Amino acid sequence: METKYSTASEAVKVIKSNTRVFVHGSAATPSTLLQALADRHEELSNVEIVSITTLGDMPLASPDYAKSFYINSLFVSANVREAVNSSQGGYVPIFLSEIGILFRRGILPLDVAIVNVSPPDSHGFCTLGVSVDVAKPAVETARLVIAQINPHMPRTHGDGMIHISKFAHVVEANDPLPEVDYSTKIGPNERKIGDHIASLIEDGSTLQMGIGAIPDAVLDALHQHKDLGIHTEMFSNGVLGLLDSGAVTNRFKAKHPGKIVSSFAVGNRALYDRIHDNPEMGFHETAYVNDTAVIRRNPKVISINSCLEMDLTGQVCADSIGTYHYSGVGGQMDFMRGAALSEGGKPIMALSATTRKGQSKLVPFLKQGAGVVTTRAHMHYVVTEYGVAYLYGKNLRQRAIELMNIAAPEHREELEQEIINRFGAINHPVS
Repeated sequence: METKYSTASEAVKVIKSNTRVFVHGSAATPSTLLQALADRHEELSNVEIVSITTLGDMPLASPDYAKSFYINSLFVSANVREAVNSSQGGYVPIFLSEIGILFRRGILPLDVAIVNVSPPDSHGFCTLGVSVDVAKPAVETARLVIAQINPHMPRTHGDGMIHISKFAHVVEANDPLPEVDYSTKIGPNERKIGDHIASLIEDGSTLQMGIGAIPDAVLDALHQHKDLGIHTEMFSNGVLGLLDSGAVTNRFKAKHPGKIVSSFAVGNRALYDRIHDNPEMGFHETAYVNDTAVIRRNPKVISINSCLEMDLTGQVCADSIGTYHYSGVGGQMDFMRGAALSEGGKPIMALSATTRKGQSKLVPFLKQGAGVVTTRAHMHYVVTEYGVAYLYGKNLRQRAIELMNIAAPEHREELEQEIINRFGAINHPVS
């Protein structure tokens, strides 16, 4: 295939009506090409847009373009949430580790993939930068690939290298990467949760963490630990402080010792600068990073995940609020299971005890229409600002009492009554 350097408006002309288009996600969201595609809305109809989380503006999700673009989301982000919860879109519940299967087996065959890549090296190889995740199988299977070459995209090590000859069209763009910083959102409750979790983590552990105030608070509480490793679906700014403290050496990892392994990263410019051409960090396809057989090889895997609500038996809803699709399945189950199978591993579910409106996140029953992302059989440690509950090996009544004891105090009486209604009188101390 001959690579053509084009303008963005010329490049997206290869996209036709009634086709399926993959859009690179997270910090690699290709803003220039997305705007150029949106500008063609009057010429197009029924173009299906497939992606995981995207950041920044998503003009294709505008209600004004509903006849032109259909948002078929594999992980719901804020910029497509309204479209996905309307007739303009849909949500596919799937493990992040299995999205590549949809592309490779032709379950969701891709006509076009739009990606945001680092500039080519002297041999013509670009990289998928900070978002290798599901972009790698998309690029490998799409009939046509359009790339915006972006000097702001870090060049990453791992298996995200793509030769420029793979691209049907190349557009030179100058899009600063989207930046997020959750450190300003770390409050007293997040600090308490971080301290509780840090007390569960031994030196030499391998960490998996997500993005947000709680993961960053955990990382901030680990600076005195020694010889930590990182094998994670994604990471953010909190890793920088942990690296600078000397707590991370990756020396005891069985897989990729000496290296941080991830499938994508989202953070601030300082994080992207640290990632650029850094052989200490390897970015790989999510099908590999999230493979439980790979995860479990590492010692003392600590999986830190969060959820929207949990019932008193330990069932977790992480992707919806009732029937309203809020995020996605993601890699939570992959790492919860991988950590459980790791020698000395600890799967941890962390959540604030209440919502911003003061409602309990620990509930007798999940909301009607809510989906169970992680089952109660997978649950080991649950942490709120009020303490740690250990559910593994406990029966349903025992679990309910453990969870009641880490609920917000103002909700415990109500939860206790629900436990009595369901399981009978509580005959031993619960405080």
